[in-house]
Amino acid sequence: MKSVFTALTIVFSQFAYAQTSFQVIPLGVKGGTDESNLSAYMIAPMGSDNYVCLDAGTLHYGIEKAIHAKLLSGNAADVLKRNIKGFLISHGHLDHLAGMVINSPDDSTKQIYGLDYCLDILKDKYFSWKSWANFADEGEKPLLNKYHYTLLSPGVEAPLQNTGMQVTAFPLAHSSPYQSTAFLVRHHEAYVLYLGDTGADSVEHADKLHQLWQQVAPLLKSKQLKGLFIEVSFANQQADKLLFGHLTPHWLMSELQDLASLAGASALKDFPVVITHIKPGGNREQLIPQQLKAYNPLQVKLIIPEQAKLLKF
Repeated sequence: MKSVFTALTIVFSQFAYAQTSFQVIPLGVKGGTDESNLSAYMIAPMGSDNYVCLDAGTLHYGIEKAIHAKLLSGNAADVLKRNIKGFLISHGHLDHLAGMVINSPDDSTKQIYGLDYCLDILKDKYFSWKSWANFADEGEKPLLNKYHYTLLSPGVEAPLQNTGMQVTAFPLAHSSPYQSTAFLVRHHEAYVLYLGDTGADSVEHADKLHQLWQQVAPLLKSKQLKGLFIEVSFANQQADKLLFGHLTPHWLMSELQDLASLAGASALKDFPVVITHIKPGGNREQLIPQQLKAYNPLQVKLIIPEQAKLLKF
């Protein structure tokens, strides 16, 4: 009887890992130039209407497209106020936060989550009366107290209010001395990992990605990590000295090999890797997917996201 129970437990566990845990609505997927399609991803537990935004480069236009695609209901203003419960901002560049700033007059009260260097930029450069009204609860006075800054500590899990999800933040190198952030989002025992802009460790002369891979490798091995969002901004032809803290297909695969050395190559086979932040220009939007598919030794499942096209993990 015990052996049967054990076998059923194993089967149930494997079945549970195979279930869809998260839904993600891309509001914007590109890395610059097109202000209507900049990095922003709404993520929620499967079946929930309570999202947080992973970065917020484009909001209003992306929400409208998602409504047109029947992924969201109501109008864009209502979705912004009602369904987006907070923002996880990876770093202080405009293509990752402009939508949040522009839409702040019509938004509802909610949290902005980030590491200290990111929140400091928001306080000093954006939600400052010198550049924009201060809709937050810290910084230059008067304070309008619409947004509450929630400081995340590296490696320490924190709740994402009103969503049923938790997040752990990890620092990334983004063209020294500047930094970005990776967000490990959890719901129950399932995880999704989202990286803001990042360069390869060897190019950045850093070990931030290796430290991140050390943290998530056990989750990948146990199949609790459901997907990875990571940027590839430039094609392989871009010289390392001109990457400015970004990845190419070559450098992505090099970093995934490092992850495989920790988790095992078999753990990455068919693992969903969502390619974010492709920079428009020239033929990059055609060339980068071609180069990724041409050299994919670990056989990861490559996903090129599209605005208002639902992703499930």
